[in-house]
Amino acid sequence: MTQGGLKQKVARLRQAYAPNEQRPLGGYLVAMGTYATVTASLVGLVKATGRPVPERPAPADVVLLSIATHKLSRLLSKDAITSPLRAPFTRYDHPIGSGEVMEQVRDQGSSTRHALGELLSCPFCLAVWVATGLTGGLVLAPRLTRLVATALTAVAASDFLQMGYAVAQQAAEGGHHDEK
Repeated sequence: MTQGGLKQKVARLRQAYAPNEQRPLGGYLVAMGTYATVTASLVGLVKATGRPVPERPAPADVVLLSIATHKLSRLLSKDAITSPLRAPFTRYDHPIGSGEVMEQVRDQGSSTRHALGELLSCPFCLAVWVATGLTGGLVLAPRLTRLVATALTAVAASDFLQMGYAVAQQAAEGGHHDEK
C-alpha cells in the first residue's frame, strides 16, 4: 500500500470513528506506542539486571502502590504547582479546590499534543503510567520505591484528614466560615 493510500485509509477510519468530532487517533497511537516502549524497556531492564520478579506481589505492596499511584497521578494531573508541566498541552480553566486546578486540552497543534494534554490532565489516564513506573520500581529498586510510595501514601492520608478536619470545622461552626 502506498503512503497516499494509507493516509486515505486512516482518514476514512477517523471519519467513520467520530464523524462529528475531531479525535486525535494518531496522538493516541503515539501515546500507546510510547507506553509499550516504556513497558518493554522496564521488562528488558528487569531481565538484564536479573532481578527476581515476585510470583505474587505482597498485599501490603499492592495497597501501598495503589494509594501512591492515586496520589502521584492527582499530583501530576491536577495540582496547581505542577501546572507548568502540563502548560504546553493544556490551558488553565478554573480552580477546583484543595490546591487543584481544572484545565482544558489545547486543541491547536498536533494530534500528539492533544493526546498528551488529555493524558496529563486526567488522573485516571495517568494512573496507568504511574502504576507501571512504581511497579517497575518495586522490582528494580524495592527499598527506594517503597520509601517514595510511603511518602506519597502519607500525603494522600494527610489530604483526607485535612478535608475531614475542614468538614468537621464547618459543622462545628454551624456551616459558616469566615471570608478572608
